[in-house]
Amino acid sequence: MKAPIIIAEIGCNHKGDMTIAKEMIQTAALYCKADVVKFQKRCNRELLTPEEYNAPHPHPENSYGATYGEHREFLEFTLDQHRQLKAWCEEFGIVYSTSVWDLTSAKEIASLQPKLIKIPSACNLNKEMLGWLCDNYEGEIHLSFGMTTKAEEEEIVSFFEQKGRNKDLVLYNCTSGYPVPFEDICLLELTRMREQYVHRVKAIGFSGHHLGIAVDSAAVALGAEYIERHYTLDRTWKGTDHAASLEPDGVRKLARDCRAVAKALTYKKEDVLPIEQVQRNKLKKNQIKW
Repeated sequence: MKAPIIIAEIGCNHKGDMTIAKEMIQTAALYCKADVVKFQKRCNRELLTPEEYNAPHPHPENSYGATYGEHREFLEFTLDQHRQLKAWCEEFGIVYSTSVWDLTSAKEIASLQPKLIKIPSACNLNKEMLGWLCDNYEGEIHLSFGMTTKAEEEEIVSFFEQKGRNKDLVLYNCTSGYPVPFEDICLLELTRMREQYVHRVKAIGFSGHHLGIAVDSAAVALGAEYIERHYTLDRTWKGTDHAASLEPDGVRKLARDCRAVAKALTYKKEDVLPIEQVQRNKLKKNQIKW
Protein backbone atom coordinates (compact mmCIF):
# COMPACT_ATOMS: atom_id res chain seq x y z
CA MET A 1 0.00 0.00 0.00
CA LYS A 2 1.21 3.50 -0.80
CA ALA A 3 1.93 5.79 2.15
CA PRO A 4 -1.20 7.83 2.91
CA ILE A 5 -1.22 11.56 2.24
CA ILE A 6 -1.48 13.44 5.55
CA ILE A 7 -3.42 16.71 5.40
CA ALA A 8 -3.10 19.15 8.30
CA GLU A 9 -6.22 21.29 8.12
CA ILE A 10 -5.45 24.76 9.44
CA GLY A 11 -8.84 26.08 8.35
CA CYS A 12 -9.36 29.25 10.38
CA ASN A 13 -7.20 28.16 13.33
CA HIS A 14 -4.72 30.89 12.36
CA LYS A 15 -7.02 33.39 14.16
CA GLY A 16 -6.83 35.77 11.20
CA ASP A 17 -3.10 36.31 11.75
CA MET A 18 -0.68 35.74 8.86
CA THR A 19 2.26 35.36 11.27
CA ILE A 20 0.51 32.48 13.00
CA ALA A 21 -0.44 31.01 9.61
CA LYS A 22 3.19 31.03 8.51
CA GLU A 23 4.29 29.36 11.73
CA MET A 24 1.61 26.69 11.26
CA ILE A 25 2.80 26.00 7.72
CA GLN A 26 6.43 25.74 8.80
CA THR A 27 5.60 23.52 11.78
CA ALA A 28 3.36 21.21 9.73
CA ALA A 29 6.07 20.82 7.11
CA LEU A 30 9.25 20.55 9.15
CA TYR A 31 8.13 19.13 12.49
CA CYS A 32 4.91 17.25 11.79
CA LYS A 33 6.10 15.94 8.40
CA ALA A 34 2.60 16.41 6.94
CA ASP A 35 2.17 16.36 3.17
CA VAL A 36 -0.48 19.07 2.76
CA VAL A 37 -1.84 22.03 4.71
CA LYS A 38 -5.36 23.22 4.05
CA PHE A 39 -6.96 26.61 4.62
CA GLN A 40 -10.51 27.88 4.00
CA LYS A 41 -11.91 30.58 1.69
CA ARG A 42 -15.38 32.05 2.05
CA CYS A 43 -17.24 34.99 0.56
CA ASN A 44 -19.35 35.69 3.60
CA ARG A 45 -21.79 38.06 1.88
CA GLU A 46 -22.50 35.29 -0.63
CA LEU A 47 -22.86 32.55 1.98
CA LEU A 48 -24.86 34.38 4.64
CA THR A 49 -28.22 36.12 4.51
CA PRO A 50 -28.26 39.68 5.92
CA GLU A 51 -30.00 38.30 9.00
CA GLU A 52 -27.30 35.63 9.52
CA TYR A 53 -24.51 38.12 8.83
CA ASN A 54 -25.79 40.63 11.39
CA ALA A 55 -26.80 38.13 14.06
CA PRO A 56 -24.63 37.64 17.14
CA HIS A 57 -22.25 34.67 17.13
CA PRO A 58 -24.04 31.65 18.70
CA HIS A 59 -21.03 31.18 21.00
CA PRO A 60 -19.92 34.73 21.89
CA GLU A 61 -16.90 33.47 23.83
CA ASN A 62 -15.43 32.25 20.52
CA SER A 63 -16.30 35.31 18.46
CA TYR A 64 -13.81 37.72 16.88
CA GLY A 65 -16.50 40.31 16.11
CA ALA A 66 -19.72 41.88 17.34
CA THR A 67 -21.77 39.87 14.81
CA TYR A 68 -21.33 36.50 13.15
CA GLY A 69 -20.50 38.27 9.88
CA GLU A 70 -17.82 40.39 11.53
CA HIS A 71 -16.41 37.25 13.15
CA ARG A 72 -16.17 35.47 9.81
CA GLU A 73 -14.63 38.50 8.07
CA PHE A 74 -11.98 38.80 10.79
CA LEU A 75 -10.85 35.23 10.08
CA GLU A 76 -10.88 35.62 6.29
CA PHE A 77 -7.69 36.01 4.26
CA THR A 78 -7.67 37.91 0.96
CA LEU A 79 -6.64 36.35 -2.33
CA ASP A 80 -3.27 38.09 -2.12
CA GLN A 81 -2.77 36.66 1.35
CA HIS A 82 -3.60 33.18 0.01
CA ARG A 83 -1.02 33.77 -2.70
CA GLN A 84 1.52 34.44 0.06
CA LEU A 85 0.40 31.33 1.96
CA LYS A 86 0.99 29.26 -1.16
CA ALA A 87 4.46 30.79 -1.55
CA TRP A 88 5.32 29.92 2.05
CA CYS A 89 4.13 26.35 1.47
CA GLU A 90 6.45 26.10 -1.51
CA GLU A 91 9.30 27.54 0.56
CA PHE A 92 8.85 24.94 3.30
CA GLY A 93 8.16 22.01 0.96
CA ILE A 94 4.52 21.26 1.70
CA VAL A 95 1.47 21.31 -0.60
CA TYR A 96 -0.91 24.28 -0.26
CA SER A 97 -4.67 23.67 -0.48
CA THR A 98 -7.90 25.38 0.47
CA SER A 99 -11.52 24.45 1.07
CA VAL A 100 -13.85 26.68 -0.94
CA TRP A 101 -17.34 27.41 0.35
CA ASP A 102 -18.90 29.31 -2.56
CA LEU A 103 -18.49 30.05 -6.26
CA THR A 104 -16.66 33.35 -5.74
CA SER A 105 -14.10 31.68 -3.47
CA ALA A 106 -13.73 28.75 -5.89
CA LYS A 107 -12.90 31.15 -8.74
CA GLU A 108 -10.41 33.07 -6.62
CA ILE A 109 -8.54 30.03 -5.33
CA ALA A 110 -8.55 28.30 -8.73
CA SER A 111 -6.69 31.34 -10.10
CA LEU A 112 -3.75 30.33 -7.87
CA GLN A 113 -3.64 26.91 -9.59
CA PRO A 114 -3.17 24.82 -6.44
CA LYS A 115 -2.64 21.08 -6.75
CA LEU A 116 -5.97 20.40 -5.08
CA ILE A 117 -9.12 22.20 -3.96
CA LYS A 118 -11.39 20.80 -1.25
CA ILE A 119 -15.20 20.87 -1.23
CA PRO A 120 -16.42 20.67 2.38
CA SER A 121 -19.39 18.49 3.28
CA ALA A 122 -21.54 21.59 3.73
CA CYS A 123 -21.09 22.55 0.07
CA ASN A 124 -20.99 19.24 -1.78
CA LEU A 125 -24.43 19.80 -3.33
CA ASN A 126 -23.53 23.20 -4.77
CA LYS A 127 -23.88 22.07 -8.38
CA GLU A 128 -23.02 25.47 -9.81
CA MET A 129 -19.70 25.56 -7.97
CA LEU A 130 -18.87 21.93 -8.75
CA GLY A 131 -19.68 22.47 -12.40
CA TRP A 132 -17.51 25.56 -12.63
CA LEU A 133 -14.56 23.76 -11.06
CA CYS A 134 -14.99 20.77 -13.38
CA ASP A 135 -14.98 23.08 -16.40
CA ASN A 136 -12.30 25.57 -15.36
CA TYR A 137 -9.94 24.03 -12.81
CA GLU A 138 -7.49 21.32 -13.85
CA GLY A 139 -6.29 20.10 -10.44
CA GLU A 140 -7.64 17.48 -8.09
CA ILE A 141 -11.04 18.06 -6.51
CA HIS A 142 -11.42 16.59 -3.02
CA LEU A 143 -14.92 16.27 -1.57
CA SER A 144 -16.28 15.15 1.81
CA PHE A 145 -19.43 13.07 2.26
CA GLY A 146 -20.50 14.35 5.70
CA MET A 147 -24.24 15.05 6.08
CA THR A 148 -24.85 13.34 2.72
CA THR A 149 -27.36 10.63 1.78
CA LYS A 150 -26.39 7.60 -0.30
CA ALA A 151 -28.56 8.91 -3.14
CA GLU A 152 -26.79 12.28 -3.02
CA GLU A 153 -23.41 10.53 -3.04
CA GLU A 154 -24.32 8.75 -6.25
CA GLU A 155 -25.60 11.97 -7.81
CA ILE A 156 -22.29 13.71 -7.01
CA VAL A 157 -20.11 10.94 -8.45
CA SER A 158 -22.31 10.61 -11.53
CA PHE A 159 -22.07 14.38 -12.06
CA PHE A 160 -18.26 14.19 -12.08
CA GLU A 161 -18.45 11.23 -14.47
CA GLN A 162 -20.66 13.21 -16.83
CA LYS A 163 -18.11 16.03 -16.69
CA GLY A 164 -15.26 13.60 -17.37
CA ARG A 165 -13.57 14.64 -14.12
CA ASN A 166 -14.23 11.61 -11.91
CA LYS A 167 -10.61 10.45 -12.09
CA ASP A 168 -9.58 13.77 -10.52
CA LEU A 169 -12.06 13.27 -7.66
CA VAL A 170 -11.06 12.16 -4.14
CA LEU A 171 -13.93 11.25 -1.82
CA TYR A 172 -13.73 11.40 1.96
CA ASN A 173 -15.63 9.44 4.56
CA CYS A 174 -16.64 12.06 7.12
CA THR A 175 -19.03 12.56 10.01
CA SER A 176 -19.80 16.25 10.50
CA GLY A 177 -19.54 16.92 14.23
CA TYR A 178 -17.04 18.72 16.50
CA PRO A 179 -15.84 16.53 18.10
CA VAL A 180 -17.36 13.25 16.86
CA PRO A 181 -17.77 10.45 19.45
CA PHE A 182 -16.13 7.20 18.42
CA GLU A 183 -19.44 5.39 17.87
CA ASP A 184 -20.41 7.98 15.24
CA ILE A 185 -17.18 7.85 13.22
CA CYS A 186 -18.52 4.83 11.26
CA LEU A 187 -15.19 3.71 9.82
CA LEU A 188 -16.74 0.82 7.93
CA GLU A 189 -18.21 3.40 5.58
CA LEU A 190 -14.71 3.41 4.10
CA THR A 191 -15.20 -0.22 3.08
CA ARG A 192 -18.54 0.58 1.51
CA MET A 193 -17.18 3.62 -0.30
CA ARG A 194 -14.22 1.68 -1.65
CA GLU A 195 -16.47 -1.12 -2.90
CA GLN A 196 -18.81 1.35 -4.56
CA TYR A 197 -16.51 4.07 -5.85
CA VAL A 198 -12.81 3.14 -5.83
CA HIS A 199 -12.86 2.17 -9.52
CA ARG A 200 -14.82 5.27 -10.47
CA VAL A 201 -12.78 8.00 -8.75
CA LYS A 202 -9.13 8.80 -8.04
CA ALA A 203 -9.06 7.71 -4.39
CA ILE A 204 -10.93 7.38 -1.09
CA GLY A 205 -9.86 9.29 2.02
CA PHE A 206 -10.89 9.91 5.62
CA SER A 207 -11.61 13.29 7.20
CA GLY A 208 -11.80 12.95 10.97
CA HIS A 209 -13.20 15.27 13.61
CA HIS A 210 -12.67 12.93 16.56
CA LEU A 211 -10.30 13.00 19.52
CA GLY A 212 -6.95 11.22 19.56
CA ILE A 213 -5.12 9.50 16.71
CA ALA A 214 -5.91 5.78 17.03
CA VAL A 215 -8.81 5.85 14.58
CA ASP A 216 -6.76 7.30 11.74
CA SER A 217 -4.41 4.31 11.59
CA ALA A 218 -7.45 2.06 11.42
CA ALA A 219 -8.74 4.16 8.53
CA VAL A 220 -5.48 3.53 6.68
CA ALA A 221 -5.89 -0.21 7.31
CA LEU A 222 -9.35 0.03 5.75
CA GLY A 223 -7.94 1.62 2.61
CA ALA A 224 -7.98 5.40 3.18
CA GLU A 225 -5.31 6.95 0.97
CA TYR A 226 -5.72 10.47 2.40
CA ILE A 227 -6.01 11.34 6.10
CA GLU A 228 -7.26 14.83 6.96
CA ARG A 229 -7.31 16.25 10.50
CA HIS A 230 -7.87 19.71 11.97
CA TYR A 231 -4.62 21.22 13.25
CA THR A 232 -3.82 24.00 15.72
CA LEU A 233 -0.83 25.27 17.64
CA ASP A 234 -2.84 25.44 20.87
CA ARG A 235 -6.12 23.63 21.60
CA THR A 236 -7.00 26.23 24.26
CA TRP A 237 -7.08 29.16 21.83
CA LYS A 238 -10.35 31.02 21.23
CA GLY A 239 -12.36 29.58 18.35
CA THR A 240 -14.76 26.79 17.55
CA ASP A 241 -12.35 24.29 15.94
CA HIS A 242 -9.34 24.31 18.27
CA ALA A 243 -10.74 21.85 20.83
CA ALA A 244 -11.36 19.24 18.12
CA SER A 245 -7.93 19.78 16.52
CA LEU A 246 -4.55 18.13 16.96
CA GLU A 247 -1.56 20.08 18.19
CA PRO A 248 1.77 19.66 16.36
CA ASP A 249 2.92 16.62 18.31
CA GLY A 250 -0.41 14.94 17.62
CA VAL A 251 -0.09 15.55 13.88
CA ARG A 252 3.51 14.31 13.97
CA LYS A 253 2.54 11.08 15.73
CA LEU A 254 -0.47 10.60 13.47
CA ALA A 255 1.69 10.92 10.35
CA ARG A 256 4.25 8.51 11.81
CA ASP A 257 1.67 5.90 12.80
CA CYS A 258 -0.38 6.06 9.60
CA ARG A 259 2.73 5.62 7.45
CA ALA A 260 3.89 2.72 9.64
CA VAL A 261 0.52 0.97 9.22
CA ALA A 262 0.62 1.47 5.46
CA LYS A 263 4.13 0.03 5.31
CA ALA A 264 2.98 -3.01 7.31
CA LEU A 265 0.00 -3.74 5.05
CA THR A 266 1.72 -6.32 2.83
CA TYR A 267 1.77 -10.06 2.23
CA LYS A 268 4.93 -12.07 2.75
CA LYS A 269 7.02 -12.09 -0.41
CA GLU A 270 8.26 -15.57 0.49
CA ASP A 271 7.32 -18.20 3.07
CA VAL A 272 10.30 -17.47 5.27
CA LEU A 273 11.55 -13.90 5.13
CA PRO A 274 15.28 -13.17 5.30
CA ILE A 275 14.77 -11.61 8.73
CA GLU A 276 13.24 -14.91 9.87
CA GLN A 277 15.85 -17.16 8.29
CA VAL A 278 18.45 -16.34 10.92
CA GLN A 279 15.99 -17.28 13.67
CA ARG A 280 14.88 -20.42 11.81
CA ASN A 281 18.48 -21.61 11.52
CA LYS A 282 18.98 -21.02 15.21
CA LEU A 283 15.67 -22.18 16.69
CA LYS A 284 14.49 -24.96 14.36
CA LYS A 285 17.80 -26.69 13.68
CA ASN A 286 17.04 -29.85 15.71
CA GLN A 287 13.41 -30.35 14.71
CA ILE A 288 12.42 -33.38 12.66
CA LYS A 289 11.29 -32.57 9.14
CA TRP A 290 7.85 -33.86 8.17
